[in-house]
Amino acid sequence: MIADDHSDRRSARLFVVEADGRMRDLPRAGLGTLFDPGDLVVANDAATLPASLHGKHLSSGKAIEIRLAGWLSRSDPTRFVAIAFGSGDHRTRTEDRRPPPALSAGDRLRFGTLEAVIERPLSHPRLLELRFGGSRAAVIAGLACYGRPIQYAHVPEPMVLWDVWTKIAAEPFAFEAPSAGFALDWCTLQAWRRRAVGFTTLTHAAGVSSTGDPALDLSLPFDEPYRIPKHAAAQVARAKLRGSRIIAIGTSVVRALEAAANADGSVRAGNGIATGRIARGTQVRVADAILTGIHQPGESHFELLRAFAEDALLATASATLTAYRYRTHEFGDSMLLNRQPLRLSARIGPG
Repeated sequence: MIADDHSDRRSARLFVVEADGRMRDLPRAGLGTLFDPGDLVVANDAATLPASLHGKHLSSGKAIEIRLAGWLSRSDPTRFVAIAFGSGDHRTRTEDRRPPPALSAGDRLRFGTLEAVIERPLSHPRLLELRFGGSRAAVIAGLACYGRPIQYAHVPEPMVLWDVWTKIAAEPFAFEAPSAGFALDWCTLQAWRRRAVGFTTLTHAAGVSSTGDPALDLSLPFDEPYRIPKHAAAQVARAKLRGSRIIAIGTSVVRALEAAANADGSVRAGNGIATGRIARGTQVRVADAILTGIHQPGESHFELLRAFAEDALLATASATLTAYRYRTHEFGDSMLLNRQPLRLSARIGPG
Protein backbone atom coordinates (compact mmCIF):
# COMPACT_ATOMS: atom_id res chain seq x y z
CA MET A 1 0.00 0.00 0.00
CA ILE A 2 1.45 3.37 -1.05
CA ALA A 3 1.52 6.19 1.46
CA ASP A 4 -0.84 8.62 -0.25
CA ASP A 5 -1.46 10.89 2.75
CA HIS A 6 1.88 12.44 3.61
CA SER A 7 0.31 14.72 6.22
CA ASP A 8 -0.73 11.84 8.49
CA ARG A 9 2.35 10.27 10.03
CA ARG A 10 0.83 9.51 13.41
CA SER A 11 -0.52 6.18 12.17
CA ALA A 12 2.88 5.07 10.85
CA ARG A 13 4.17 1.63 11.77
CA LEU A 14 7.56 0.23 12.68
CA PHE A 15 8.83 -3.20 11.63
CA VAL A 16 11.71 -4.37 13.81
CA VAL A 17 14.18 -7.04 12.74
CA GLU A 18 16.11 -8.07 15.82
CA ALA A 19 19.77 -9.11 15.83
CA ASP A 20 18.73 -12.76 16.27
CA GLY A 21 16.37 -12.60 13.28
CA ARG A 22 13.06 -12.29 15.13
CA MET A 23 10.59 -9.80 13.68
CA ARG A 24 7.92 -7.74 15.36
CA ASP A 25 5.42 -5.03 14.56
CA LEU A 26 5.12 -1.82 16.61
CA PRO A 27 3.54 1.60 16.28
CA ARG A 28 6.29 3.96 15.22
CA ALA A 29 5.86 5.82 18.51
CA GLY A 30 7.51 2.76 20.08
CA LEU A 31 10.84 3.87 18.63
CA GLY A 32 11.55 5.80 21.81
CA THR A 33 11.69 2.58 23.87
CA LEU A 34 13.97 0.38 21.75
CA PHE A 35 17.50 1.49 22.60
CA ASP A 36 19.67 1.10 25.69
CA PRO A 37 21.44 3.72 27.81
CA GLY A 38 24.69 4.65 26.08
CA ASP A 39 23.49 3.77 22.59
CA LEU A 40 23.95 6.56 20.05
CA VAL A 41 21.44 7.56 17.38
CA VAL A 42 22.88 9.46 14.39
CA ALA A 43 20.56 11.38 12.03
CA ASN A 44 20.96 13.52 8.90
CA ASP A 45 20.01 17.14 9.58
CA ALA A 46 20.15 18.28 5.93
CA ALA A 47 17.19 20.34 4.82
CA THR A 48 15.81 19.49 1.38
CA LEU A 49 16.33 21.88 -1.51
CA PRO A 50 13.50 22.73 -3.94
CA ALA A 51 15.53 20.87 -6.55
CA SER A 52 12.97 20.48 -9.36
CA LEU A 53 12.96 23.36 -11.86
CA HIS A 54 10.56 23.75 -14.79
CA GLY A 55 11.63 26.11 -17.53
CA LYS A 56 12.82 26.46 -21.11
CA HIS A 57 15.73 25.13 -23.16
CA LEU A 58 16.52 28.39 -24.92
CA SER A 59 18.14 27.12 -28.13
CA SER A 60 15.15 24.91 -28.98
CA GLY A 61 12.42 26.82 -27.19
CA LYS A 62 11.19 23.55 -25.69
CA ALA A 63 10.00 22.90 -22.15
CA ILE A 64 12.42 21.18 -19.82
CA GLU A 65 12.46 19.99 -16.22
CA ILE A 66 15.76 19.79 -14.40
CA ARG A 67 16.09 17.78 -11.20
CA LEU A 68 19.28 18.68 -9.39
CA ALA A 69 20.87 15.42 -8.28
CA GLY A 70 24.22 16.25 -6.72
CA TRP A 71 26.82 18.90 -5.97
CA LEU A 72 29.79 18.79 -8.33
CA SER A 73 32.02 20.52 -5.81
CA ARG A 74 31.69 21.83 -2.28
CA SER A 75 34.12 24.61 -3.21
CA ASP A 76 31.86 25.79 -6.07
CA PRO A 77 28.25 25.45 -4.90
CA THR A 78 26.82 26.76 -8.18
CA ARG A 79 27.65 23.58 -10.15
CA PHE A 80 25.46 20.46 -10.13
CA VAL A 81 24.87 17.07 -11.63
CA ALA A 82 21.28 17.06 -12.90
CA ILE A 83 18.65 14.84 -14.49
CA ALA A 84 16.73 16.34 -17.42
CA PHE A 85 13.18 15.59 -18.63
CA GLY A 86 10.99 16.98 -21.37
CA SER A 87 7.52 18.45 -20.90
CA GLY A 88 5.26 17.03 -18.19
CA ASP A 89 5.37 16.84 -14.45
CA HIS A 90 5.54 14.43 -11.53
CA ARG A 91 2.03 13.06 -12.15
CA THR A 92 3.54 10.99 -14.96
CA ARG A 93 5.67 8.09 -13.70
CA THR A 94 9.33 8.99 -13.91
CA GLU A 95 10.09 6.09 -16.22
CA ASP A 96 7.34 7.30 -18.61
CA ARG A 97 8.48 10.92 -18.82
CA ARG A 98 9.39 12.37 -22.20
CA PRO A 99 13.10 12.75 -22.96
CA PRO A 100 14.60 16.23 -22.82
CA PRO A 101 15.53 18.22 -25.92
CA ALA A 102 18.91 17.38 -27.42
CA LEU A 103 21.43 18.94 -25.05
CA SER A 104 24.86 20.33 -25.85
CA ALA A 105 27.63 22.04 -23.90
CA GLY A 106 26.95 25.76 -23.70
CA ASP A 107 23.15 25.49 -23.97
CA ARG A 108 21.33 27.91 -21.71
CA LEU A 109 18.32 27.04 -19.57
CA ARG A 110 15.94 29.60 -18.08
CA PHE A 111 13.74 29.14 -15.02
CA GLY A 112 11.98 32.44 -14.38
CA THR A 113 14.86 34.88 -13.88
CA LEU A 114 17.24 32.05 -12.89
CA GLU A 115 19.57 30.92 -15.68
CA ALA A 116 21.92 27.98 -15.98
CA VAL A 117 24.46 26.85 -18.59
CA ILE A 118 25.05 23.21 -19.50
CA GLU A 119 28.74 22.53 -18.93
CA ARG A 120 28.60 19.12 -20.59
CA PRO A 121 26.20 16.26 -21.23
CA LEU A 122 27.27 13.05 -19.51
CA SER A 123 26.94 9.36 -20.33
CA HIS A 124 23.15 9.34 -20.67
CA PRO A 125 20.74 11.66 -22.55
CA ARG A 126 19.11 12.66 -19.25
CA LEU A 127 22.31 13.24 -17.31
CA LEU A 128 24.31 16.48 -17.41
CA GLU A 129 26.48 18.92 -15.54
CA LEU A 130 25.26 22.50 -15.27
CA ARG A 131 26.26 25.76 -13.68
CA PHE A 132 24.16 28.65 -12.39
CA GLY A 133 25.37 32.22 -12.50
CA GLY A 134 25.96 34.18 -9.31
CA SER A 135 26.86 33.28 -5.73
CA ARG A 136 25.62 30.36 -3.65
CA ALA A 137 23.23 32.71 -1.89
CA ALA A 138 21.85 33.85 -5.25
CA VAL A 139 21.42 30.26 -6.42
CA ILE A 140 19.62 29.24 -3.22
CA ALA A 141 17.38 32.31 -3.50
CA GLY A 142 16.60 31.43 -7.13
CA LEU A 143 15.75 27.85 -6.21
CA ALA A 144 13.47 29.15 -3.46
CA CYS A 145 11.64 31.33 -5.99
CA TYR A 146 11.36 28.93 -8.92
CA GLY A 147 12.04 25.44 -7.62
CA ARG A 148 9.76 22.81 -6.13
CA PRO A 149 10.55 19.65 -4.19
CA ILE A 150 11.37 16.63 -6.32
CA GLN A 151 8.41 14.29 -6.16
CA TYR A 152 7.00 11.22 -7.85
CA ALA A 153 3.65 10.00 -9.11
CA HIS A 154 2.72 8.08 -5.94
CA VAL A 155 1.95 11.47 -4.29
CA PRO A 156 -0.18 13.21 -6.95
CA GLU A 157 -0.87 16.52 -5.21
CA PRO A 158 1.96 19.09 -5.47
CA MET A 159 4.10 19.24 -2.38
CA VAL A 160 5.47 22.35 -0.74
CA LEU A 161 8.91 22.64 0.77
CA TRP A 162 7.98 21.99 4.39
CA ASP A 163 6.46 18.65 3.33
CA VAL A 164 9.99 17.39 2.68
CA TRP A 165 11.75 18.89 5.70
CA THR A 166 12.26 16.74 8.74
CA LYS A 167 11.84 18.24 12.19
CA ILE A 168 15.62 18.44 12.60
CA ALA A 169 16.25 20.09 9.19
CA ALA A 170 19.03 22.68 9.25
CA GLU A 171 21.19 23.67 6.24
CA PRO A 172 19.60 23.27 2.76
CA PHE A 173 21.89 20.58 1.38
CA ALA A 174 19.87 17.50 0.30
CA PHE A 175 18.20 17.01 -3.08
CA GLU A 176 15.56 14.62 -1.81
CA ALA A 177 14.38 14.34 1.76
CA PRO A 178 16.51 12.23 4.13
CA SER A 179 13.16 10.60 4.71
CA ALA A 180 14.08 8.15 7.46
CA GLY A 181 14.16 11.27 9.63
CA PHE A 182 10.39 11.67 9.27
CA ALA A 183 10.17 9.03 12.00
CA LEU A 184 11.72 11.45 14.49
CA ASP A 185 9.63 13.79 16.59
CA TRP A 186 10.23 15.69 19.78
CA CYS A 187 8.50 13.05 21.91
CA THR A 188 10.89 10.38 20.63
CA LEU A 189 13.94 12.58 21.17
CA GLN A 190 12.75 13.35 24.70
CA ALA A 191 12.22 9.65 25.40
CA TRP A 192 15.77 8.88 24.29
CA ARG A 193 17.12 11.65 26.48
CA ARG A 194 15.27 10.27 29.51
CA ARG A 195 16.72 6.81 28.79
CA ALA A 196 20.27 8.25 28.39
CA VAL A 197 20.31 7.31 24.70
CA GLY A 198 22.64 9.66 22.85
CA PHE A 199 21.60 11.65 19.79
CA THR A 200 23.72 13.54 17.28
CA THR A 201 23.57 14.71 13.67
CA LEU A 202 25.68 14.95 10.56
CA THR A 203 24.86 16.63 7.25
CA HIS A 204 24.70 14.57 4.07
CA ALA A 205 23.54 15.64 0.59
CA ALA A 206 20.97 12.90 0.01
CA GLY A 207 20.48 12.54 -3.74
CA VAL A 208 17.74 11.41 -6.09
CA SER A 209 16.14 7.99 -5.67
CA SER A 210 15.12 7.49 -9.31
CA THR A 211 16.24 8.82 -12.69
CA GLY A 212 13.48 7.20 -14.73
CA ASP A 213 15.90 4.92 -16.58
CA PRO A 214 16.78 1.44 -15.23
CA ALA A 215 20.30 1.53 -16.66
CA LEU A 216 21.02 4.95 -15.18
CA ASP A 217 19.48 3.92 -11.86
CA LEU A 218 22.27 1.35 -11.58
CA SER A 219 24.63 4.31 -11.11
CA LEU A 220 22.76 5.46 -8.00
CA PRO A 221 23.64 6.75 -5.55
CA PHE A 222 25.86 9.40 -7.10
CA ASP A 223 28.81 10.78 -5.17
CA GLU A 224 27.43 12.77 -2.24
CA PRO A 225 29.20 15.33 -0.01
CA TYR A 226 28.82 15.16 3.75
CA ARG A 227 30.02 16.95 6.88
CA ILE A 228 30.59 15.27 10.25
CA PRO A 229 30.98 17.76 13.14
CA LYS A 230 33.75 17.21 15.68
CA HIS A 231 31.27 16.63 18.49
CA ALA A 232 29.48 13.94 16.45
CA ALA A 233 32.75 12.14 15.70
CA ALA A 234 33.64 12.29 19.39
CA GLN A 235 30.27 10.81 20.38
CA VAL A 236 30.73 7.94 17.92
CA ALA A 237 34.22 7.24 19.30
CA ARG A 238 32.96 7.18 22.90
CA ALA A 239 30.07 4.86 22.04
CA LYS A 240 32.42 2.46 20.27
CA LEU A 241 34.84 2.45 23.22
CA ARG A 242 32.13 1.49 25.68
CA GLY A 243 30.65 -1.15 23.35
CA SER A 244 27.36 0.67 22.78
CA ARG A 245 25.37 0.49 19.58
CA ILE A 246 25.35 3.08 16.80
CA ILE A 247 21.92 3.47 15.15
CA ALA A 248 21.88 5.23 11.78
CA ILE A 249 18.71 7.08 10.82
CA GLY A 250 18.65 6.38 7.10
CA THR A 251 20.88 5.18 4.31
CA SER A 252 22.45 8.63 3.92
CA VAL A 253 23.82 8.42 7.46
CA VAL A 254 25.27 4.96 6.80
CA ARG A 255 26.98 6.28 3.65
CA ALA A 256 28.52 9.25 5.48
CA LEU A 257 29.67 7.20 8.46
CA GLU A 258 31.24 4.51 6.28
CA ALA A 259 32.96 7.05 4.05
CA ALA A 260 34.56 8.58 7.15
CA ALA A 261 35.19 5.33 9.04
CA ASN A 262 38.43 4.30 10.65
CA ALA A 263 39.36 0.64 11.12
CA ASP A 264 38.21 0.68 14.76
CA GLY A 265 34.72 1.95 13.85
CA SER A 266 35.36 5.55 14.86
CA VAL A 267 34.90 8.27 12.23
CA ARG A 268 36.87 11.27 11.02
CA ALA A 269 35.34 14.69 11.53
CA GLY A 270 35.13 17.16 8.67
CA ASN A 271 33.98 17.31 5.07
CA GLY A 272 34.13 14.41 2.66
CA ILE A 273 32.54 12.70 -0.32
CA ALA A 274 30.63 9.43 -0.02
CA THR A 275 31.44 7.45 -3.15
CA GLY A 276 30.39 4.06 -4.50
CA ARG A 277 27.70 1.68 -3.37
CA ILE A 278 27.28 -0.06 -0.05
CA ALA A 279 25.82 -3.45 -0.90
CA ARG A 280 26.09 -7.16 -0.25
CA GLY A 281 29.64 -7.98 0.80
CA THR A 282 30.43 -4.47 2.07
CA GLN A 283 31.87 -4.54 5.58
CA VAL A 284 29.88 -2.07 7.69
CA ARG A 285 32.29 -0.70 10.29
CA VAL A 286 30.24 1.91 12.17
CA ALA A 287 26.45 1.40 12.24
CA ASP A 288 25.04 -1.52 14.21
CA ALA A 289 21.47 -0.85 13.09
CA ILE A 290 19.62 1.24 10.54
CA LEU A 291 16.21 2.86 10.72
CA THR A 292 14.94 3.23 7.17
CA GLY A 293 11.82 3.28 5.04
CA ILE A 294 10.20 0.28 3.40
CA HIS A 295 12.32 -0.36 0.32
CA GLN A 296 11.85 -2.84 -2.47
CA PRO A 297 14.42 -5.22 -4.00
CA GLY A 298 16.35 -3.62 -6.84
CA GLU A 299 16.30 -0.10 -5.35
CA SER A 300 19.65 1.41 -4.39
CA HIS A 301 18.43 1.85 -0.80
CA PHE A 302 17.53 -1.85 -0.61
CA GLU A 303 20.96 -2.77 -1.94
CA LEU A 304 22.52 -1.01 1.05
CA LEU A 305 20.42 -3.16 3.40
CA ARG A 306 22.14 -6.24 1.96
CA ALA A 307 25.26 -5.14 3.85
CA PHE A 308 23.28 -5.46 7.11
CA ALA A 309 21.53 -8.79 6.57
CA GLU A 310 21.67 -11.87 4.41
CA ASP A 311 19.42 -12.12 1.39
CA ALA A 312 17.29 -14.90 2.90
CA LEU A 313 16.46 -12.76 5.91
CA LEU A 314 15.68 -9.72 3.75
CA ALA A 315 13.45 -11.86 1.52
CA THR A 316 11.52 -13.04 4.58
CA ALA A 317 11.25 -9.47 5.85
CA SER A 318 10.06 -8.20 2.46
CA ALA A 319 7.40 -10.91 2.19
CA THR A 320 6.18 -10.09 5.70
CA LEU A 321 6.08 -6.36 4.98
CA THR A 322 3.99 -7.02 1.87
CA ALA A 323 1.67 -9.43 3.66
CA TYR A 324 1.07 -6.98 6.50
CA ARG A 325 0.56 -4.08 4.06
CA TYR A 326 3.33 -1.81 5.23
CA ARG A 327 3.43 1.49 3.34
CA THR A 328 6.37 2.12 1.01
CA HIS A 329 8.01 5.32 -0.24
CA GLU A 330 9.31 8.33 1.64
CA PHE A 331 6.09 9.05 3.56
CA GLY A 332 5.45 5.44 4.47
CA ASP A 333 6.26 3.18 7.39
CA SER A 334 9.67 2.40 8.90
CA MET A 335 11.90 -0.60 9.47
CA LEU A 336 14.60 -0.96 12.11
CA LEU A 337 17.14 -3.49 10.86
CA ASN A 338 19.81 -4.63 13.29
CA ARG A 339 23.02 -5.79 11.67
CA GLN A 340 22.94 -9.57 11.42
CA PRO A 341 25.63 -12.15 12.10
CA LEU A 342 26.48 -14.03 8.93
CA ARG A 343 24.38 -17.08 8.00
CA LEU A 344 21.67 -16.28 10.50
CA SER A 345 18.43 -18.16 9.85
CA ALA A 346 15.34 -15.97 10.26
CA ARG A 347 12.29 -16.86 12.27
CA ILE A 348 9.32 -15.87 10.21
CA GLY A 349 6.59 -13.38 11.07
CA PRO A 350 6.11 -10.47 13.45
CA GLY A 351 5.67 -11.64 16.98
